[in-house]
Amino acid sequence: MTLSRTECTALRGLAIVAIALHNYCHFIGHIVKENEYLYQVKNNDDLWRVLTHPDELLPVHLLSYFGHFGVPVFLFLSGFGLVMKYEASAAPCEQCGVLSFLRYNYLKLLRMLIVGFVLFVMVDAVTPGRFHFYWYNVLAQLAMAINALPTNRVIWPGIYWFFGLMMELYVVYRLLLYRRHWLYVVSLVVACWLAQVFCDPEGKLLDYLRYNFIGSMLPFGAGILFARYGHRLGTSERPRYQWALMALTAIALVLLMSFSFYSWLWIPLFIIVGSIAIIKLLPSSLLNIAVWLGGLSAAIFVAHPISRRLLIVVAWKDGIYDGLMLYVVVTIGLSWAVKQIIDRLPAPTSHH
Repeated sequence: MTLSRTECTALRGLAIVAIALHNYCHFIGHIVKENEYLYQVKNNDDLWRVLTHPDELLPVHLLSYFGHFGVPVFLFLSGFGLVMKYEASAAPCEQCGVLSFLRYNYLKLLRMLIVGFVLFVMVDAVTPGRFHFYWYNVLAQLAMAINALPTNRVIWPGIYWFFGLMMELYVVYRLLLYRRHWLYVVSLVVACWLAQVFCDPEGKLLDYLRYNFIGSMLPFGAGILFARYGHRLGTSERPRYQWALMALTAIALVLLMSFSFYSWLWIPLFIIVGSIAIIKLLPSSLLNIAVWLGGLSAAIFVAHPISRRLLIVVAWKDGIYDGLMLYVVVTIGLSWAVKQIIDRLPAPTSHH
């Protein structure tokens, strides 16, 4: 079993929708909060409360609590894509010298980051509650090293920490995993799991690790292994009932595993399985929409913090669903405009 280019794009579309909606919903005060960097029992208690006593805001609660799991899907696709790009040929890749590889991928990310960051800073400067950017925070953000700083309070507007995480994973991939035996991947995944499992579930150390590559090796490593060995799992042409059963099982396991710290660490695997099954099940009309959103995903990723900054006040003052609708419309329109800017920036070359 493997994934086509179209299915990978659709997965990116599914993931970015979850992330963008999550990042709006969890900013609303009384909505259930997620367990993303820490494992907080209170958040699970709140989730159980809204599941057993649902009201009209249940979809918002679920998006807030579970939407961040779009990130592991992106990490899986990143690992998958690196293998398909740099390891598909038996011959060594001319782009894979360490410095050339890191330079190319840094500049590729910088094209997206700089556009979103500049626009966000401009919007933030003229809206109430302006964030104070220290010079070293700005440098760390643009160098994609902000994750390494000792506190997440300087990671603003939040989602841009992902660029620093991706640079860490590029370094790990090129130095430790590129064309290496699968045991290297599995060993690193296990080591990173062990580094987390002995942490205080609500402590600062776990929070720090999960902002960095240690908290993301499981989905990233899964993408690498799937790209290399997924074809051994058999054909992608399975009966629809099998994909439906796979999706329902994954959803049930994600819910159940959310209520234990030790199983929570492994949820990304089932998010990935469930997401693949959902994409396989989508009718062509919905698949086309997911593919279109996937093609816009990079722009949505950098643009949605800007529209959130402008429109979160609507949810606070006027109405949650009113604000959410405006946020979706503005995010899509702004993302289209941002994509035009990104596409006009010089693309990095693979050579010095």
